[in-house]
Amino acid sequence: MTLPGMAAKMGEMDINDASLVIVAHPTRGLVDEKFHVDVLNLRPHQPITLHSVFQSEENDFWEAYGHYISDSKGMVKADETESLGGSFTGKDPMGLIWSMKPVPGSRTGLRFRKRDVQTPYVVHISVFDGHISSGFNEKSALACTVMERWYMAPGVCRIDIRQDGVQGTLFLPPGPGPFPGILDLWGGGGGLVEYRSALLASHGYASLALEYLFQKNTSEKSAAIGEQYFEAAFNILKNHPKVASERVGLFGLSFGTSVALVMAGNSTTISPKCLVCVSGSHVFPVKESLSSVFAEMKTNLNKLKVDENNHLIWRNLMLPIPTDPDKKVNVGNIRCPLLLIVGEDDQNWPAPECAVDIENMMKKAGNDHLLTKLSYPGTGHLIETPYSPHTRFSNFMLADSREKVIVLWGGETKPHAFAQEDSWRRILKFLERHLYQRSVL
Repeated sequence: MTLPGMAAKMGEMDINDASLVIVAHPTRGLVDEKFHVDVLNLRPHQPITLHSVFQSEENDFWEAYGHYISDSKGMVKADETESLGGSFTGKDPMGLIWSMKPVPGSRTGLRFRKRDVQTPYVVHISVFDGHISSGFNEKSALACTVMERWYMAPGVCRIDIRQDGVQGTLFLPPGPGPFPGILDLWGGGGGLVEYRSALLASHGYASLALEYLFQKNTSEKSAAIGEQYFEAAFNILKNHPKVASERVGLFGLSFGTSVALVMAGNSTTISPKCLVCVSGSHVFPVKESLSSVFAEMKTNLNKLKVDENNHLIWRNLMLPIPTDPDKKVNVGNIRCPLLLIVGEDDQNWPAPECAVDIENMMKKAGNDHLLTKLSYPGTGHLIETPYSPHTRFSNFMLADSREKVIVLWGGETKPHAFAQEDSWRRILKFLERHLYQRSVL
């Protein structure tokens, strides 16, 4: 299947359908912005299929579709008309994005991730007659429209950072500043992941996407990276002339949560204003180096499990939660607001169990008033930006050995999609309260 081939099919539509119109608006927007899809001039009570498709930067195709019946006026409004079947159901045009899966016959273990945030991903939405579920590229569409979805808003500036041994990318909102800052820490997959920082900058935050698990020479570099590296990155962000130095927070996902908790709980040289921690743990804290953490994890490899499809389940590596305080971050030392987000079907890390222990530790220390905990049923490990296609399992490159495996992340598509949308809304409110408003507690 090719997108040009789909466009050619558009040219084959019946002349009787020439008055049919599909309107998607906005045609250009941020990835966390809702859109509307309306189909006009259908026959009354006509069954149709709305189909969306985009091509990833790796040239893989992802698709979603919903089955609709037009009203008595020959209209379908996707936010008012219910999808009766397909890859999603209900009155939610965003299902054309969050329910996307690789098209049949695609490579195994795909995960959608945008690498070049300076370009949009382009979504083609087509209308087909009848309720169909396959072979879209072989059928003629009645109408088609195109949308652009962006992580970077107009005016956001992208800056490569190579300073004091630190590597990353800084995204600055448009305007003179100074802006609140966020140090953005991704997980154990390594490399430089920019799309969340680009989106945060689009919402008014100077966000530094930090690279700390490197794609090359990983074992050597991880042996040299510890608390000092993360403190240096925090200070680079804090001291930037367009950053409000007293309003810098931390945002961690998965292993990045462990790093963020260590920085807030153990560091004597930095003072983050707030923390957002997603799908992470306080077990195996980063101390001397990353390699020491990986070495400790390897002692528990006998706890690894696989599902019926031979997908790796890692969560047992940290279970049971240790009682030895030396094996955990001392979260009782945290002195700033913490938003802790977990998925109850996380098959990668024991995030729900860790959240309970973190809450108990903070209660015992008397700082639990700083904690806000969000727990989502039916939600897996990869709680990403809103409307991101849900990935239950995917290929994964082990950070230390660079071995390729397939990891089970967990989650069911619809509840996971809800968690991504709801948690992002709450994250933005949390950040606004603690980084933009003057009085916090």
